Amino acid sequence: MDIAVIGSNMVDLIAYINEMPKTGETLQADDFAMGCGGKGANQAVAAAKLGGKVMMMSKVGDDMFADNTIANLTSYGVDTRHVSRVPGVSSGVAPIMVDRESHNRILIIPGANNHLLPADIDAAASDLTWCKMIVLQLEIPLETIYHAIEFGNAAGIPVLLNPAPANIELDIEYACRCDFFVPNETELEILTGMPVHTLEEVQAAAHKLLDHGLKHLIVTLGERGALYLHGDEKHHYTAPEVAAVDTTGAGDAFIGCFAQSYVASDDIDAAIKRAIRYASHSVTGRGTQTSYASADDFDD
Repeated sequence: MDIAVIGSNMVDLIAYINEMPKTGETLQADDFAMGCGGKGANQAVAAAKLGGKVMMMSKVGDDMFADNTIANLTSYGVDTRHVSRVPGVSSGVAPIMVDRESHNRILIIPGANNHLLPADIDAAASDLTWCKMIVLQLEIPLETIYHAIEFGNAAGIPVLLNPAPANIELDIEYACRCDFFVPNETELEILTGMPVHTLEEVQAAAHKLLDHGLKHLIVTLGERGALYLHGDEKHHYTAPEVAAVDTTGAGDAFIGCFAQSYVASDDIDAAIKRAIRYASHSVTGRGTQTSYASADDFDD
């Protein structure tokens, strides 16, 4: 396997609306869609769609969503031997609202994702050892994140941590043990307590994290592209202009594409450029995984 994604899966329940409801207000939605999501699963599917050999480690419940989640991952070529069920627990669910300007608000109910534990990593050690990169997010317990980082360090496997959703309890010392730390601008603001309205403010907040000892810091900035910092090196990558329909899952598209591209090329610059284009393309379609292009379609 090229990439091991250790993380979450969710069932996305997406309502497309004209405007976000106010407190106590009931509005009629224009459309509804249900799909497979979760940051971990999204990133795994994006990487697999682009041709990466991806193994997913995750937990599902014992409800009606579980079989569909596993079948969905398998349909995209993701290895699901380490996606297991938790008896008596619901699968993860994510209700999502998307307004007419393509802005979204998301709630997550982790369910079985909270049961992905360090012992699961130990049980999969023989398979994980052969991977070329471990990809992590924060929709599973922090103790599992830390154990995965320790495992990657001990095995000499590069680790990418996407601190999403942002958690101020994240131990920055563990983040510094990762090869790549990839927050978006909102997560950067939460983790540093600093404003990120301008590119200069983003750079200042990024340097606050970099000063702790992070190796490679990539801040995704939506339509503004991405900012890469490493030591004294700093580069702002712009994003192409697109007609956005639904921005849900764009960050995961970036992560999945970057991981696949970097593992294939060992070229950070090229991987970031391709990931920005891939994420930009994803917002032109509805949903998360359904909006991710295959390698052939994306190249075309």
